[in-house]
Amino acid sequence: MTIDVPTTGRSLPQLQPISFIGPDGQPTDTDTDGLEIPSDRTLAGLYRQMVLVRRFEAQVTHLTRQGRLATYPSAAGQEACEVGATTALAPGDWLFPTYRDSAALLTRGVPVGEILAAFRGDWHCGFDPQEYHTSPAATPLATQTLHAAGFAMASKLKGREACTLTFLGDGASSEGDTHEAFNFASVWQTPTVFVLQNNQYAISTPLREQSNATMLADRAAGYGMPGIRVDGNDVAAVFAAVSAALERGREGDGPTLIECLTYRMESHTNSDDPTKYRDSEEVEHWKQFDPITRLEAFLRARGVLDDEAVATVADEAETLAASVRDAMNTEAEIDPTELFAYVYANPRPALREQQAQCEAELAGAHA
Repeated sequence: MTIDVPTTGRSLPQLQPISFIGPDGQPTDTDTDGLEIPSDRTLAGLYRQMVLVRRFEAQVTHLTRQGRLATYPSAAGQEACEVGATTALAPGDWLFPTYRDSAALLTRGVPVGEILAAFRGDWHCGFDPQEYHTSPAATPLATQTLHAAGFAMASKLKGREACTLTFLGDGASSEGDTHEAFNFASVWQTPTVFVLQNNQYAISTPLREQSNATMLADRAAGYGMPGIRVDGNDVAAVFAAVSAALERGREGDGPTLIECLTYRMESHTNSDDPTKYRDSEEVEHWKQFDPITRLEAFLRARGVLDDEAVATVADEAETLAASVRDAMNTEAEIDPTELFAYVYANPRPALREQQAQCEAELAGAHA
């Protein structure tokens, strides 16, 4: 008797990360696994967005230190991952971010005041998910991976072509929720792209103490889906890999795991002291892989960027920073009764009673 054994035909990802542009801004000679480098026009747009994102992150970090926001997890140094992956999305695709992905929200078009509303304590989510096709940023570790897989399955059942993309970190990749999301997405062949930002630390735990795998992209093979390992500081590689993965999803070929090797330059949040678990030499080492300076050098060599163009983008970044300051200098209009507005589609009697009690107390306080 013969037994039919299912096979996916998936191979392990190549050990050398896929990269088009090296740290020195020169083209690389690594195997790009059939991916094509984006056009000069696309790269120029990615450069502009990364500069804006970095200035945004720096400005928000300064405001947090001034006490304007409760806490903030910066993604400085990870601009290529955030911008490259998000830019590859079509308008109808859905993004499922984490608390560290404000740069992705900015790239998706969410206004700065709405991005920062949750960090200031104004709202749990300051923007309309339907308007931007972006879910509220998830703080619980790895829960967004399940949301992305489930939403993609729903879209598939409804006959829609929308793909989903979610970010997760190296630490989140070891969570049980991630295992379930990988398995579900692969079994049901959902059009989901998992972008694993391997920034070397899960808060204070280095990667070497989290996993004994040669690379985290190896895990994809165990779930029967492709795994790709890219230089996460090369925005060209990130954009190309994510674009190809999204196309696979649209064609009905299921999910893809993309491991982006990158580094968190700042602390985990403003309440964290990174000097307790990593030294300054390590941070200085990673500065030589800066995603913005390498792309700028590449585009200058190709005649796409010059001093005037770089200055123009820098001016745009300063205008953005000013808008962030203005948004945080404007006091939020808080209405306590909003607590009851979005709990149930059809409010229960007990909730109506609580709302009436709240409104009565507010009326008495203002009398």
